[in-house]
Amino acid sequence: MSIERVIVFHGYQASPSDHWFGWLADELATTGASVRIPTMPNSDDPDRESWVAQAAREIGAPDEHTAIVTHSLGGVTALHALDRIDGDWTLGAFIAVAGFVQPLPELPPLDAFTVRAPDVHRTTSRTVYRRVLLSADDPFVPVDHALTLARLLDAETTTFPSAGHFLGRDGFTRLPHVLAQLRARA
Repeated sequence: MSIERVIVFHGYQASPSDHWFGWLADELATTGASVRIPTMPNSDDPDRESWVAQAAREIGAPDEHTAIVTHSLGGVTALHALDRIDGDWTLGAFIAVAGFVQPLPELPPLDAFTVRAPDVHRTTSRTVYRRVLLSADDPFVPVDHALTLARLLDAETTTFPSAGHFLGRDGFTRLPHVLAQLRARA
C-alpha cells in the first residue's frame, strides 16, 4: 500500500494556513503525494451540514491510496462524510489529532456535530490504518473523549503529555509524528 492522496481537515476557528497543516502538506509533497487542505465553510460558526457536505466532496471516492488527516472538529466531520459514501470502498489511513465524537464540555457550539454519532464501526472496517493522537493536557478535548474515539476506531494511540490542543500557539507548527506515520505507508 502506498499513500498517494492526502486530505487534511482543519478544525473549529482554523484555516488551511494554521498550525501544522501547511508544513505537513509541504513535507508530503516531497514524496509525490497530492495533498489538499480544504477551507471549511464559516470556521468561526460551523454548520454541520455545510461542513459534512464539503468534506464528502473533498473525499470523493476513497481508496487504499487515500489518507485522511484531521484536527479536532475535522475528525468527526470526516467520519460523518465517510458515512455518506456508498458502495464498497477502502481507505488507506485515517489519522485523528485531538479527535472526538462526543459533545465537548468546553465547546457546546459544536454539539450539532455529535448529536448523531457517525458510523465509526463502518469506517473502521474499511480503513487499513487508524491512529489517534491526543494530549494529556488538551483544554478542549478531554482525554477520555479522544480515547473513546480511538477505541471505536480500533486505532493505535499516541499520547503527548503536554501538547495542548496541537495548535500553533501550543508550539505545533510542525507535527513530525503524523508525517512519519504517513511516510511509513508511502
